[in-house]
Amino acid sequence: MPNEEPGAGLEVRGIGRAGVAGAAFSVLPGRCLVIAGPSGSGKSILLRAVADLDAHAGEAFLDGRSREAMAATEWRRRVRYLPAEPGWWRERVGDHFTDPGAARDVLRRLDLPDEALDWTVDRLSTGERQRVALARALEGRPAVLLLDEPTSGLDKAAAARVEEVLRALLRGGTAMVLVTHDPDLAARLGDQAMTMNRGRLGEASG
Repeated sequence: MPNEEPGAGLEVRGIGRAGVAGAAFSVLPGRCLVIAGPSGSGKSILLRAVADLDAHAGEAFLDGRSREAMAATEWRRRVRYLPAEPGWWRERVGDHFTDPGAARDVLRRLDLPDEALDWTVDRLSTGERQRVALARALEGRPAVLLLDEPTSGLDKAAAARVEEVLRALLRGGTAMVLVTHDPDLAARLGDQAMTMNRGRLGEASG
């Protein structure tokens, strides 16, 4: 990565930790970087490091502002990580949202009923959990979404709903880093592509 002032969007320089060696990339607002690679190659570790959830080396910038210049809570609010298996800390779905009213609109777009906010987490299917977690990640309108297999547990109809929401976010200027094993989804959403192999991130071939 050139040693120049960072611009708009997300820029990562030399992010590394156990399992990832000095990754570098940038994503402009409204664009989607797809990262492909075999299971265990370090893709999820990289996303967690970019989200500042684990200790790591390297630098990251959002719209030219260093992550070190922000409080950790601000960075994680603006650069939001959506894991393949989301975590839950309360029994009721609605208790995971700060603004249930706004959440209902997103849940409807993801084909979930209003009453889903009153359900308990343990009654959600795997696919429903993924969609609820996406709705939760969109609270506060993050500038960047780090998506780890966002459609892996979904049937065709639910995956289409998720993709529709992601497309709308891209049109609205959200930057995305998408980890997926689905080449069709990658082709439809991705503007740029990289590959991860044995902890090393590089340009995609072909």
